[in-house]
Amino acid sequence: MTMTSLRILIVDDEAPARVRMKTLIGDIQENCACELLDEAADGQTALDIIVDKQPDVVLLDVQMPGMTGIELAQHIANAELSVRPSIIFVTAYDEYALQAFEVHAMDYLLKPVKASRLQDALVRIQAFRQQNNAQIQQEKLRESLKTIPKVRQNFSVLEKNRVLLIPVRDVLFLKAEQKYVTIQTSSRAYLTEESLVSIESELGEVFVRAHRNALIARNAILGVERAVHISETDLDLDKQDKQESEKVIDSWQVIVHGSDERLPISRRQWPVIKSLVR
Repeated sequence: MTMTSLRILIVDDEAPARVRMKTLIGDIQENCACELLDEAADGQTALDIIVDKQPDVVLLDVQMPGMTGIELAQHIANAELSVRPSIIFVTAYDEYALQAFEVHAMDYLLKPVKASRLQDALVRIQAFRQQNNAQIQQEKLRESLKTIPKVRQNFSVLEKNRVLLIPVRDVLFLKAEQKYVTIQTSSRAYLTEESLVSIESELGEVFVRAHRNALIARNAILGVERAVHISETDLDLDKQDKQESEKVIDSWQVIVHGSDERLPISRRQWPVIKSLVR
């Protein structure tokens, strides 16, 4: 059976390393059905290419500024892609091998990579693709990612057929609104389908709950001020309090650094927020 040529994306922040991988791909083409599709020097460019061109294989460096290859693999797994690529990690360091295989990377190549080693890895991927469909491979990747502690540096959102990365450090607060969560930065808002509960569980050291529908970055809390005419329906109240939901009460709200918006503070969270105000 004739195998379809593997379309390869190279992701490495170092230009000489990308040149080296391109040379290797050219050297093994006679013995392995493969071709260079594109290259990227950073995670955002790589995600754009993956969404737009749908490569079969990503040769992915582990250590890159701004976002590691492990985190990029997580974003690839979570993106709404019809076809997801097989991942081969390429690095000069062997200490990341365990993490790479925990995310079901197809292989782990140490620099300087030999042509024969790259060829063996691509041949295995060809055989794997003949026996398994992309959906099964992706489910294995998703399950294995759950076992890795998440310390991500970015949120990923799909917008106009692009996967955008929003640095966690730039987020002022997150608000649940109907079925979406708004991610608010100082410049604009983004929408995600992630839940506040999952975000709080993962990034509880970065964000604190102000009330049931909002998380705020701890370092964005500028202060608090008294707010009047806040309906109890807007607060996190117990069942008995909700029976008097039309009553108007005094409450407190968070002053957010870099934003004109004020976030109400629930009675339950007031002691927590108060303790964070210097």
